Amino acid sequence: MRRHSIQSTHSSRSGNSAGSHSDVEYVYAPDKKELSTPLDFEEGTALPAKKKQNLFSVHTAQDDIDNALFDEEDPESRIREDLSRSLKPRHVSLISIAGIIGTGLYLSTSKSLATGGPASLFMNYTIMGMVVYLTMLCLGEMSTFMPISGSFVSYAKKFGSDSFAMALMWNYWFNDAVSVASDLTALQLVMDYWKTSEKGFPYWAASLLFWFLVLCLNVIHVRVYGETEYWLAMLKVIAIIIFFILSIVVNVGHNPQHEYIGFKNWNHGEAPFVNGFKGFASLFVSASFAYGGTESITLTNGETENPIRNTPKIIRTVFWRILIFYVGSTFFIAMNVPYDYPGIASGSVLTSSFTIVFQMAGSRSAGSFMNAVIMTSVVSACNHALFAGSRVMYNMGLEGMLPRSIFCKTNRYKVPYVSVICTSLIGLLAFGSSFIGAGEVWTWLQNIVGVSNQIAWLCIGITSIRFRKGLAKQGLTHELQFKNWTYPWGPWILVIFVSFIILVQGWSAFDPWDVKNFFSVYLELFVFPACFIVWWLIKRDKFVKAEDMDFVTDRYIPTKEVVEMNERLDALKGWPKFKQRLHEYVL
Repeated sequence: MRRHSIQSTHSSRSGNSAGSHSDVEYVYAPDKKELSTPLDFEEGTALPAKKKQNLFSVHTAQDDIDNALFDEEDPESRIREDLSRSLKPRHVSLISIAGIIGTGLYLSTSKSLATGGPASLFMNYTIMGMVVYLTMLCLGEMSTFMPISGSFVSYAKKFGSDSFAMALMWNYWFNDAVSVASDLTALQLVMDYWKTSEKGFPYWAASLLFWFLVLCLNVIHVRVYGETEYWLAMLKVIAIIIFFILSIVVNVGHNPQHEYIGFKNWNHGEAPFVNGFKGFASLFVSASFAYGGTESITLTNGETENPIRNTPKIIRTVFWRILIFYVGSTFFIAMNVPYDYPGIASGSVLTSSFTIVFQMAGSRSAGSFMNAVIMTSVVSACNHALFAGSRVMYNMGLEGMLPRSIFCKTNRYKVPYVSVICTSLIGLLAFGSSFIGAGEVWTWLQNIVGVSNQIAWLCIGITSIRFRKGLAKQGLTHELQFKNWTYPWGPWILVIFVSFIILVQGWSAFDPWDVKNFFSVYLELFVFPACFIVWWLIKRDKFVKAEDMDFVTDRYIPTKEVVEMNERLDALKGWPKFKQRLHEYVL
């Protein structure tokens, strides 16, 4: 393991004193004598540890990267963020498995079934699952190399351009902020199952209470967020396993008709494909909404313990998570629930495919149980959306796209509370649904978030291609701790296919022409380039060249102790390995 040394050069362009930050230009000096502590503005003055993160804001040439000496004592020395790495492997593991399962899977699958039929539903979720898997492989490679809370939105600047990053950051922050509003709006649909408004408890009051709860969970220690998500995710995993079991029981004959169902619903009426290609293509946006947030798990990297070891493990679970929870759920839904089930196209909890299957297996009380699970899932998804959105806003401040002195403020628990509060305020849009109509507003928000997710996946693919080109140009490919085994064809397929589905998924808006449907699907396609163009007119920046990409700033280099510990843990076998896994992912 190497150390780093920095020499300070005082600039004469300013009239400030030598001790001023603006007077100092930091450059790498690999040929200088090795130092145990970086130097502050005055020669011989030790720099406090908390200021180390500001030293690496200047790009270095390749020969400097090869010869730079890095600090063995502090792996965070080049990371600019000031967040707490308090999320344990079990937190991140459960969040990655079920943390983002929410309204998209529980509510939108019913409407999707009615729109496209069983085959379209199953095939669409399978195809989009593969898209998300390719996305996560690209992202896992980059986030293991640089485990920061900005994740792909920060990589867009490092390996793209300021304008590209600006557009992606605002797009994704807007995505998460609208997701908060979407989940709070969906909560009103969930509460409608019990008709609470008729009993003196209005839906808007429920949204307000849960909004305040989620806000509180996110402004205190990040470990509280992690622990809450862990148990809510555990509940979702258990509920979906029960759903699988009941689906089999219902299918073989324990249903109101007391008959074997099998694949009868695939040959019923217009099934398996309803509305032809138009119906199939229209499901891409709802499937994207359901899968949305999968990529945001890497936003926890800035607050995760031992990211070099844990991030690859999380990425490797993505394939099985998609196969089991999403593809598996849609398979059983398509088998047991007919596409023309009464009221299924409304998107109401009363006609949620999950609730229907539970009711087919038992009674209304079984449906109430599933509805309670959906309610906690909505809160969980809202909680994660607020966490992700606040970290994106924090990084916008870090990258100079928002006032750093305001949006990078953290409390004593190192939580960016200003960014959390600002992002959560968008959740108040949910209250507008009380006057407009919760179902209609939720459909609009679902479409906006779905397309926004697709744009994020497209940008991740582009960034991954540029990231690899930069590594190859600078001879650093061998330093990757986790490699995307699909490169180079995987990222290119991702870019081409996502571009295709973004364009064709609004097919239903053209035949017949529907202005409202058109804008609900394609609105984000106007917002993203508008953000890019506005920032480019201000900055006039270009995409960074491969040889000029900065692979030093925000790079995480584990200490010798961490490397040895990881090697020791990886070498465990038998019972000791089982106990270690139990400790990491369960206890």
